[in-house]
Amino acid sequence: MASEVVLRRRRIQRIRRGAMYGIGIAAVVGFVLFADWETIRRNFFNTEIARDMLPEVLTVAARNTIIYTALAFALGLVLALVLALMKLSSIAPYRWFATSYIELFRGLPALITIILVGFGFGIAFDWKIPGGTLGKGSIGLGLVAGAYMAETIRAGIQAVPKGQMEAARSLGMSPSTAMTYIILPQAFRIIIPPLTNEMVLLIKDTSLLFVLGTTPATKELTKFARDFMAQNQNATPLTVVALVYLIITLPLTYLVRRLERKTEAEKR
Repeated sequence: MASEVVLRRRRIQRIRRGAMYGIGIAAVVGFVLFADWETIRRNFFNTEIARDMLPEVLTVAARNTIIYTALAFALGLVLALVLALMKLSSIAPYRWFATSYIELFRGLPALITIILVGFGFGIAFDWKIPGGTLGKGSIGLGLVAGAYMAETIRAGIQAVPKGQMEAARSLGMSPSTAMTYIILPQAFRIIIPPLTNEMVLLIKDTSLLFVLGTTPATKELTKFARDFMAQNQNATPLTVVALVYLIITLPLTYLVRRLERKTEAEKR
């Protein structure tokens, strides 16, 4: 009796799965047959407009996106390491400060932080951040990235077996020396995949920097596409920029998967 129930459930699951595949195939076939391909090609895949975007989309927009990302990631990583160590400190005020910072910047929209850095500080203190859009954008994104990466680094440190610290201390190492030479190298080996994921998120978050105002030489990919689209009244620039984003991010996401599989294999 039990076996008949199991067989019936499996049969129902196969029927449902087949129905879902059928609906999906029907939707694709319907789209292929009835879509206005000439309108789609003209508005999203216009080769003349795509050619006009070269080489600036790569030599200016993509380059700026990578520079913004690299600077923000470097700042965020340093800040995150300090915050993670403060949160794990035995000194209560350090823990309170680190926790407050992390919760604040993880709770605020990244756009608010960018505007605060780009305009709020200048209005409040009559002081301009050096570097223009590059400096303001990198600092704004770095402050947000630091809050997220701090929790990743903290988790990585706590994932290292406590016996490692005890063994280092038994050899006469100070806590700071043991943390620097024993714990942190092992922690970073664990957290490379999530840190790479954070870099991918930063690449996409550079699209928020348009609020700071850009010059032709400081546009990132999304701002470049928006201006080109407004100029030509055509959506092809968004398609081109989407492809450039994928060219940048897909190798990184593939690297994350490889590193995660390697980490899992080492645990076995």
